[in-house]
Amino acid sequence: MSASDWGQLLLLGLLWGGSFFFARIAVAEIPPLALVLYRVSIAAFVLHLWLRIRGVPFAPALARPGSFLCLALLNNVIPFSLIFTGQTQIGAGLASIFYATTPLWTILVANLLTADEKLSATKLVGVGLGISGAAIMIGPGLLSNLGGPVWAKLAVTGAAISYAFGVVYAKRFKDITPSVVATGQLTASTAIMAPIVFVLYSPAALATSSVPIWAAVGVLAVFTTALAFILYFNIIASAGATNASLVTLLVPVSAILLGAVFLGERLEPFEFAGMALIVSSLLIIDGRLLRR
Repeated sequence: MSASDWGQLLLLGLLWGGSFFFARIAVAEIPPLALVLYRVSIAAFVLHLWLRIRGVPFAPALARPGSFLCLALLNNVIPFSLIFTGQTQIGAGLASIFYATTPLWTILVANLLTADEKLSATKLVGVGLGISGAAIMIGPGLLSNLGGPVWAKLAVTGAAISYAFGVVYAKRFKDITPSVVATGQLTASTAIMAPIVFVLYSPAALATSSVPIWAAVGVLAVFTTALAFILYFNIIASAGATNASLVTLLVPVSAILLGAVFLGERLEPFEFAGMALIVSSLLIIDGRLLRR
């Protein structure tokens, strides 16, 4: 990966780590699946405006509707639904460990389905260290949340596997500008989620008059979704599926650091140890330091 790729990956990790902070605010008054719909639909609207302002045609996405519906299912609809369902029965800490296994599944899927991202010992060691670092960052709280039904754990693991297939599937859109890919995926996600939400919830349950809640929704949609997915697809096109999936190791780091900066949460020694392991894992996967 180039320095530019690493910079985009770090920024993406910061944005997606912040999404937990703003989602925590918004979900207090908006049902989870409705929040997903608001997030993807507002992001899609913003990206369509962005394409129009820049004069970038959306026609390449319209020419491949089936492919974008599949991408939306793998990257948004299926994993969002599985994570929300699983988290009704298991703690957030345990769920985040299963979420952090995404790079491992991506390595396996990419090895099976691609010719240019084959399995290597370096990748396995690096991802293993990263998952261990994520587990250590959760700390003592993880042990108290090991319970819960097997199906809930499998649901969150299924979300990680869906993301793995999604990031590998996204490689086929290399011929399309990343902003158009992001717009197409979010538009397709909106088309899928809208009927689901309107069937499940009454109109009264979908609205709130709270300004802070809508501000949080706006940040989720514009920054942690619209901007984030442009970065995400740009990294896939430039550095490959496996490297793009490494962002899931950075998300818990950025979430904890943002909590410390904006919420005054105190960082514990085990959190620093977990961060050190995650940084080590990324250095191993990058390989340049080892070669030197």
